[in-house]
Amino acid sequence: MGTLAKRESLDRAELENLVELALDEARQRGVDQAEAAASQDSGLSATARLGDVESLEYTSDRGIGITVFKDSRKGNASTSDLSPAAIRETVAKACTFATLTAEDKFAGLADAELMCRDPRDLDLDHPWSLDADAAIALAIESEAAGLQSDKRISNSEGATVSTNRGTRAYGNTHGFMGSFSKTSHSITCILLAEADGVMQRDYHYTSARRADELEAAADVGRAAASKTVGRLGARKIKTTRAPVLYIPELARGFIGHAIGAIAGGAQYRRASFLLDAAGEKLFPDFVNIQERPHLPGAMASAAYDSEGVATYDRDIVAGGVLQGYVLSSYSARRLGLTTTANAGGTQNLIVPGGGLGQEALLREMGTGLLVRELIGQGVNSVTGDYSRGAVGHWVENGEIQYPVHEVTIAGNLRELYQRIAAIGDDQDMRSGIRCGSILVDEMTIAGA
Repeated sequence: MGTLAKRESLDRAELENLVELALDEARQRGVDQAEAAASQDSGLSATARLGDVESLEYTSDRGIGITVFKDSRKGNASTSDLSPAAIRETVAKACTFATLTAEDKFAGLADAELMCRDPRDLDLDHPWSLDADAAIALAIESEAAGLQSDKRISNSEGATVSTNRGTRAYGNTHGFMGSFSKTSHSITCILLAEADGVMQRDYHYTSARRADELEAAADVGRAAASKTVGRLGARKIKTTRAPVLYIPELARGFIGHAIGAIAGGAQYRRASFLLDAAGEKLFPDFVNIQERPHLPGAMASAAYDSEGVATYDRDIVAGGVLQGYVLSSYSARRLGLTTTANAGGTQNLIVPGGGLGQEALLREMGTGLLVRELIGQGVNSVTGDYSRGAVGHWVENGEIQYPVHEVTIAGNLRELYQRIAAIGDDQDMRSGIRCGSILVDEMTIAGA
């Protein structure tokens, strides 16, 4: 099978031409404004289980979406058929839909003067020349390393190697046109271990834009094995109040609840536990949340948002104080504010640490719960009430004592954010929120 890099059938220029075709058709139909986005994605994924190939999947998706605005009404339509006739028909459908929707004075493109005029190259495109045989071999290698690393590893849910390349083009009737390609690659291994008739499951993964920045396949398997074996002998604990330390993979989600609450949609719908909180001190003085959209090669870098607005560096939280919201042009208009170039989400949030690694944070915690997995979706975005099932390790005198399961950690996020005692330097670089371990000085831990 050929490499992924050779399979892409539409390049950026071709996608831009399709976008321009859609916009020209919209103009000819007399709309006030229009925008269009075309995309092509190609991917390869191989999964091996117990030394054999379990699945091999190749994906190739393409499509174009068109949104038109006419007399304060909005219509949109999309198609996976990229022929000129199909695109013109899709534009016609969008225009028809715009005659049927309700008027909305806040609808429309972002202001023309905010468009990105010189999109920079952010080093996001690094295709992996990986064929099916090589992907299968890596998956088998990863799983085998995990299975062989400890006699208590009794089974596997498999190892998966994936690679994806996507190309996007976006344009609007302000004259903006932009396009870029980006890649993402990953290796994941999921293992099961058994002791005294009780089984435990855990996993490890690595992901990056560049294949040469991935962890070695065998190391992924061994890390999955270590984490799985570390769960054996898990105990229940009595209900108590104690410090909780989130590992980085979970700490980013803990911060993510605040970002969701300050999103424009939650604010204008009046459905947020951080309603009208701009200017409030939500965190301790040492907590900062920075948005840095232009980091080369980072997982959430973008020169412009999904409306073509130029992105820029800003501090969302500085010295614990919320500086502003996360807004698209629509939500900004609803709130009487200006877009923050966040249509489509935030770009590279960074939560700086305080100079400590996880071991130092365990010593600082003394006695408490190190949380390694969260279960369930018990977060009320309106009230901030927080209740999640948790799996992890009990810590005493700054050292891990034994694994813990079947507990629930709970509190209210407004209070919990104020109770953050420290943030580690062990940042997880695999997502759009770069955050280290977070120590909360006290939470309710419900157990037996």
